[in-house]
Amino acid sequence: MAQIHKRFTDDAVKALLEKHLDKEVEVGYILEILGIKRSRFFELLKEYREDPAGFSIQYNREKRTRGISEKLERNIINELKMEKRLIENKDIPIKFYNYSYIKDQIFKKYRQKVSLPTIIDRAKKNNFYIPKYDDRKQHDHEVLTNYAGELIQHDSSHHQWSPYADKKWYLITSLDDYSRLLLYAELLEKETSWSHILALQGVLLRFGLPLCYYVDSHSIFRFVQGRDSIWREHKKLTDEVVPQWKQVLNDCNVKVTHALSPQARGKIERPYGWLQDRIVRTCARDNIRIIEQAKEVLKYEVDRYNNHQVHSTTQEVPIIRFEKALKEKKSLFREFAIKPPYESVKDIFCLRIERMVNPYRRISINNLELKVSGAPIREKVQLRIVPDEKTGIAEVRFWYRNKLIDVQRVKNSDLNLVHF
Repeated sequence: MAQIHKRFTDDAVKALLEKHLDKEVEVGYILEILGIKRSRFFELLKEYREDPAGFSIQYNREKRTRGISEKLERNIINELKMEKRLIENKDIPIKFYNYSYIKDQIFKKYRQKVSLPTIIDRAKKNNFYIPKYDDRKQHDHEVLTNYAGELIQHDSSHHQWSPYADKKWYLITSLDDYSRLLLYAELLEKETSWSHILALQGVLLRFGLPLCYYVDSHSIFRFVQGRDSIWREHKKLTDEVVPQWKQVLNDCNVKVTHALSPQARGKIERPYGWLQDRIVRTCARDNIRIIEQAKEVLKYEVDRYNNHQVHSTTQEVPIIRFEKALKEKKSLFREFAIKPPYESVKDIFCLRIERMVNPYRRISINNLELKVSGAPIREKVQLRIVPDEKTGIAEVRFWYRNKLIDVQRVKNSDLNLVHF
């Protein structure tokens, strides 16, 4: 419908407003005639009451054009100066200005709204602009799936997230390809099979079982055997050994697809470039040195990305696209259920090892001996181990021929699970 100033004269609208004020015409009738919403009607009514003689609905472009306040101008320049210092610092992996980040910072810190073109204009006028010349082949950013839960991109990144930290940290992430919703994101000082199993637990218990996980060929996700040499004859080949992480997904009937080439691995890594950029910038600006502070930055950025930012590929906010897919039955997530004979989520999300019961009815784990009852000697039992990093105690669940025969609690340090 054409704008109101193109369909009505000032006098016609004034007459309708006067009739409303004289209680001759109801609001609903005027809304239908003018083709406007209730909020717009009351804006017009307020303008008419304040200045009946000067009231006009005619569009005035000059009236709408205005500059920004001196305070906002000063804040933009200050933020650009901060960006320049980060770019000039060779210890910080930032090479270009991020004007979208500056826009968000101005609103977050000063509660001021400003458009991206305004920031870019001030950047160019004040020499805070670096052209991006990139002759590399550009990747196509596209959604390759038709359903939520069809493909979960799972990855870990090892970076110096803060220039003031004394070590690099690991970021583990899981992202739904269809909606681009970040289902899981956690910063860790150390990467282990157990940390990735906890990531699986966080996603599968909250969202359900997806169709497939998409990962690279990291040893945590896939055992890849090298070629034979004169020094060693390899006995097991790729995929003959199932890593701990993949055993969890096998128990849940979730497929795993591996990215085998650098180009394919880029599909996993590219969606997190923006996250790395923003975390590094904030950590550098706020002089963050410990991982607990960085986790708060990550939490804020994930919330902003999932719930507020329109994704450049889908042109939708990830959480809205995800929830719409669920509502429209465009989802391949299945309800999580414990598959018999297992009894608890601890039997699924766990570390697994097999040991032979010796003549003394004991098994040995890294020089620690545990007594076993309920299994014959010289028979194998499977141990499903759930370490608790907060208490330092692990629950060891003993299984023999699909039956839980014992549960014991052992110190994590005594189990010596460092290679897990």
